[in-house]
Amino acid sequence: MANAANVGTGGPFVCRISAGGASPVTEPRHVNARWLVASAFSSATATSYNSDAQWPPNSGNLFGCVPDVSQRCCIPLNMIRTKFISVDHDKENVPPAKAGRLSVNSPAALDRLIKPFKCPGSANARKSKGEPARKRRKVNYAEESAGNEDTSGGFSLDPESRALKDRYPVFKVKDKESTFRSRFSVPLINKNTFDPSRPAPSLGMRRGVGFVNKPLHDPSGEFAIVLYDPTIDDKPQDRSEEKKAEDKPTLDTPLMHKSLAEILGIKKQIEGERPKVPVVIDPRLAKVLRPHQVEGVKFLYRCTTGLVDEKAKGCIMADEMGLGKTLQCITLMWTLLKQSPEAGKSTIQKCIIACPASLVKNWANELVKWLGEGAITPFAIDGKATKEELTMQLKQWAMATGRAVARPVLIVSYESLRLNINELKDVKLGLMLCDEGHRLKNADSETYMALTSLNVERRVILSGTPIQNDLTEYYALLDFANPGYLGTKADFRKRFELPILRGRDAAGSDSDKQKGEQANAELGSLVRKFIIRRTNDILSKYLPVKYEHVVFCNLAPFQKDLYNHFIQSPDIKSLLRGKGSQPLKAIGILKKLCNHPDLLDLEKDLPGSEKFWPEDYAPKEARGRDRDVKSWHSGKFAVLERMLARIRQDTNDKIVLISNYTQTLDVFEKLCRARNYGCLRLDGTMNVNKRQKLVDKFNNPDGEEFVFLLSSKAGGCGINLIGANRLVLFDPDWNPAADQQALARVWRDGQKKDCFVYRFMSTGTIEEKVFQRQSHKQALSSTVVDSAEDVERHFTLDSLRELFQFKPDTTSDTHDTFKCKRCKPDGTQTIKAPAMLYGDTSSWNHFVNSGEKGPLNRIQDLLLRQETTENAVSAVFQYISH
Repeated sequence: MANAANVGTGGPFVCRISAGGASPVTEPRHVNARWLVASAFSSATATSYNSDAQWPPNSGNLFGCVPDVSQRCCIPLNMIRTKFISVDHDKENVPPAKAGRLSVNSPAALDRLIKPFKCPGSANARKSKGEPARKRRKVNYAEESAGNEDTSGGFSLDPESRALKDRYPVFKVKDKESTFRSRFSVPLINKNTFDPSRPAPSLGMRRGVGFVNKPLHDPSGEFAIVLYDPTIDDKPQDRSEEKKAEDKPTLDTPLMHKSLAEILGIKKQIEGERPKVPVVIDPRLAKVLRPHQVEGVKFLYRCTTGLVDEKAKGCIMADEMGLGKTLQCITLMWTLLKQSPEAGKSTIQKCIIACPASLVKNWANELVKWLGEGAITPFAIDGKATKEELTMQLKQWAMATGRAVARPVLIVSYESLRLNINELKDVKLGLMLCDEGHRLKNADSETYMALTSLNVERRVILSGTPIQNDLTEYYALLDFANPGYLGTKADFRKRFELPILRGRDAAGSDSDKQKGEQANAELGSLVRKFIIRRTNDILSKYLPVKYEHVVFCNLAPFQKDLYNHFIQSPDIKSLLRGKGSQPLKAIGILKKLCNHPDLLDLEKDLPGSEKFWPEDYAPKEARGRDRDVKSWHSGKFAVLERMLARIRQDTNDKIVLISNYTQTLDVFEKLCRARNYGCLRLDGTMNVNKRQKLVDKFNNPDGEEFVFLLSSKAGGCGINLIGANRLVLFDPDWNPAADQQALARVWRDGQKKDCFVYRFMSTGTIEEKVFQRQSHKQALSSTVVDSAEDVERHFTLDSLRELFQFKPDTTSDTHDTFKCKRCKPDGTQTIKAPAMLYGDTSSWNHFVNSGEKGPLNRIQDLLLRQETTENAVSAVFQYISH
């Protein structure tokens, strides 16, 4: 009955008295009255109402009884212990006033009854000053309080609460003695799930997040190419050094400086817990790599990561032009930037690509081409920024580390890198790629010394021609890639260079040849681990056929007179006697004369030559508006003019014209304008930023320009001109590598047509001597780099001094030096050429121009077949790729 006072405080309820009259039960009911009385009372005093009309009671009985709807009874108030609770549906509830035993007739009782009831809650933070603070009900957790009534305040647990209490027992305080003697255990709600055999965790040592060690790319995927497999490539560690270090007595480190892992002795255990994972090439690159390129990437990765030699992490990519050296190096760089044998970590953070100025933008485009937009943001120094802006940008790039490295790849020209080397000296670089690395052939140059001062661990040189002139340059490249690996420069010369050169000399003895072969074999065994070389023969599987020709052109009559006049002049005679001091100037005059007399100022360069001038010749200053090119004054220009006319008339091919002299390009341009041939020109005077746009315009199949004029010095390296399938190299260079770079502009990836390459040589002149010297250097490169054993020794070093001899009656002085066994004395080939070696022209097909029914009429190229009716071409060497 005591609980009846607590009923109905949350809403409208009425008190219903059961028949027994002992226990009140509450039920909800809509009550229109503003009051409700809940109490404990005796059923004996109840007075019953007989009809509904008597309910509700009148105002006179309002304070004299408590009605109930279900039992129709009214109870006198003087018989009831009451608590009055007011209910109002229109107003917000407020805490009730203090309840107590009230007299019915007192004014305070009336005020308590009509005062609105408000439920106690957090919303009512303010308390009346006259009211005492509410106390929290005490809870008794004694086990004996199992009865319905609470001994400390009338609180009892219902069956649901009691079941919840039994399921989650309250912690009981234990005595101190048993607590300190017992072993620590992790507090668990359900101790049945705890494995007692599991060792207890160490206090203070929380294990890190357990990341799963897995490679960045699936090594078992469809296009997966694995560069590093920990089950195969992981070398067993030598523990002897570690044991020696452990046994070595060391000073005791103060405890405050030791980490918790060191104190507990589990540091080594933590460090050795991470297993190594495979390194896999990105699938988007693996899909486009050809088999020889996959082999090249694996070679580069093994060298740069120390799998070949831990103390030498450099190498040389010496593939010939057109084999995709750029793509292979991009794959290596991307793999090192994103992966390592340790999961989640990269091998390097930063990379520098050093290249000629004309290739800076091309490298940036290649990164986007192969990796996609947004994959990487290169920092390409294209010459647009001022010196102050560039210095600030380089300093910011150098300072960035970790996640702050937004542009991990720096693309810069050799000249810009040399000028700004101070901003990059202290930067730790992971990788440096040196495109067209034969620029580093001179170990005494400022560029070479600047690049060697960089703090870079891995160096890769890209060069299709690692040996250009001699073995000293080859040593410079090897020493740059792996410093100190071959010893000093003097040691290399004594040990390798001199014996190899003596063995290559045709006048050398058998003993010299044997020593040279031994030195060459020893050098190859040391170097072969760090250099990879593939020839263009591989491209035969992927590219169309290439027909390369060496075209020997007779000098025009005007050229012959001028050439004889110059070599018989007093200046040349004194030069040949060793008294002259300007041999290079004389060589330059003869080379220009072989191209066209218009390249010279005849009155100044060839004094006394006026008597040989034909009637239609006039000096440049006397020509006025006559800008026409007299192509018949040069044998090579006469052949070129007929070629251009035939290409324009009978084909839709495009052609590239390359020369070492910009003056020759000027004559080319005049010829094209005079014949209304659309042409584009790229030389050293053009801004670097405009070069790529010019190349893209020419490669467009819908473009009107079918002639591209190119300077071999400015654009002979790295430029892709696959829009053309014909190329003319108008004059040779002393350096065979320069010519080889220029010749490779059209026959490369993306070419769809058969390619025709022409190298023009003036018959019997200094140009043939230059070509012979190139052949000697190429034979040296084939012996050292390509490991070729069947390169014949054709030229003695003394024969190369005959530069100023002129042989106008020969069809080819070079062919005469071959002493070719496959050709008749008149030059006609009777035995078919064996397997052709690109670097050895003696193994090529040989054609002599003996008229319309001669051997030259059977050559595959229509442009050369038309020369059988002319006397300009004397002979042709032909190489067929496949």
